[in-house]
Amino acid sequence: MFPVSERLAALSPSETLAMSQKSNELKAQGIDVINLSVGEPDFYTPDHIKQAAKQAVDNNFSFYSPVPGYPALRNAISAKLKTENGLSYAADQIVCSNGAKQSVCNVILAVISRGDEVIIPAPYWVSYPEMVTLADGKSVYVYAGIEQDFKITPAQLEAAITPKTKALILCSPSNPTGSVYSKEELKALADVLAKYPNIIIISDEIYEHINYLGHHESIAQFDNVRERVVIVNGVSKGYAMTGWRLGWIAAPKWIASACNTLQGQYTSGPCSVTQKAAEAAYTGDQQCVADMRVAFERRKNLVVELARQIPGLKVNDPQGAFYIFPDCSSFYGKSFQGKKIENSGDLAMYLLETGHVACVGGGAFGAPDCIRMSYATSDENLTKAFARIKEALAQLA
Repeated sequence: MFPVSERLAALSPSETLAMSQKSNELKAQGIDVINLSVGEPDFYTPDHIKQAAKQAVDNNFSFYSPVPGYPALRNAISAKLKTENGLSYAADQIVCSNGAKQSVCNVILAVISRGDEVIIPAPYWVSYPEMVTLADGKSVYVYAGIEQDFKITPAQLEAAITPKTKALILCSPSNPTGSVYSKEELKALADVLAKYPNIIIISDEIYEHINYLGHHESIAQFDNVRERVVIVNGVSKGYAMTGWRLGWIAAPKWIASACNTLQGQYTSGPCSVTQKAAEAAYTGDQQCVADMRVAFERRKNLVVELARQIPGLKVNDPQGAFYIFPDCSSFYGKSFQGKKIENSGDLAMYLLETGHVACVGGGAFGAPDCIRMSYATSDENLTKAFARIKEALAQLA
């Protein structure tokens, strides 16, 4: 058996996908598992978007597309950015990819060289550090705990900057915490970054439409950093299109061109039919987005209330995405039937095996005292899940 490459050996598997797989294995054994581990909406793709995809098949959109995506889709994204965000990006500044995950990775591979430092606020999405590793860069973590709503301060950011800092990855609304940076908080971070003109800002805004503050704010709105901001977004979360795989960047022309070159060599353009569906998502009626956001906010209020009724869990009130990220460290050192809980990974496995609820330990997100729970499922499932969690945790002593 031959060894894998050093590059692959340095990567860790995704714990979110691993936990989802374990829950599916228990389900296959006939066990009723409620899955709160997966970060995807439980809604179906809206009908008008599906209809556009069917029409695309009938209209023979079955050939290779341009590497950065069809002009019609990039123009629709450009119009969305202007209308919804007040931002001006030409179509040639937009590159569409196979999901926002590829979009983030494209940017990192395009701008990071060996030894470059990338500042990553923690808690962070599991794949950011692995992508930096893939690019031979170095991740520099800035930790913000639950007491500061999981959001870094300008002072923390400035303290992390060195001559080797090449990029910052900012995710708002956040996976895994659901925290949302306000316009004032983003401006304060932008004012720090304005003093360091060589730092690229990768702004992951995939949860833009799942925002309970009324309006999404992008760091790209500030003139003093705009020319260095790369917006990452896509249709997965806001339009319930996770499996369609369509993400995009809006970026300075040189970064868009670099990502176009990179993508042209290893995947080419994203699925042709998906692009026509995404075009319909951006140009069609947006009521579906508003309806899903209302449902997510109702669920958020439900799970925050239920989680706060569980002794030992410390819970904040997130303002976006569809996760809660409670501090569960009070259970460390406790046991049940000889099994001792040493960390959040142990606790997640205990809740799966004993309570039959799948969550993800916070260690995967750079927050070992926390555990991620997705509320992208029905109110009935959530009520049942938190009753199971409460009962399971009460058995630990």
